[in-house]
Amino acid sequence: MAHLIFEYTANLRAEGDIPGLVRKANQVMIAQEVFPVGGIRSRAIELADYCVADGSADDAFVHATVKIGAGRSPEARQKTGDELFEMMKAHFAALYDKRYLALSLELVEFSEAGTWKHNNIHARYRKG
Repeated sequence: MAHLIFEYTANLRAEGDIPGLVRKANQVMIAQEVFPVGGIRSRAIELADYCVADGSADDAFVHATVKIGAGRSPEARQKTGDELFEMMKAHFAALYDKRYLALSLELVEFSEAGTWKHNNIHARYRKG
């Protein structure tokens, strides 16, 4: 299981290509080959109410939270975070060059105890 949650300021809607961001994120996660494809989920939440720094400028931010189930090696976790963050920086490079923009990512590993799942998507990837 891997869930990616992108929180982004509403002032990025027009130029941020957020649908492209979530598709790219899934491709990065699939390429890691340590997450079941059927368990990868990416979503973006537009923030209408926010304040960056002192609030005096039209600053923007994107924060990614990556939630993964326990069991991946420290190296796999590091590689996943590094590659996702590099993808984010590349995705927003043109905007970063022309406006004030903060990008951040955190990777959270959680115990399978305390999670409940019901998913028939995995079966599609097991066939063949």
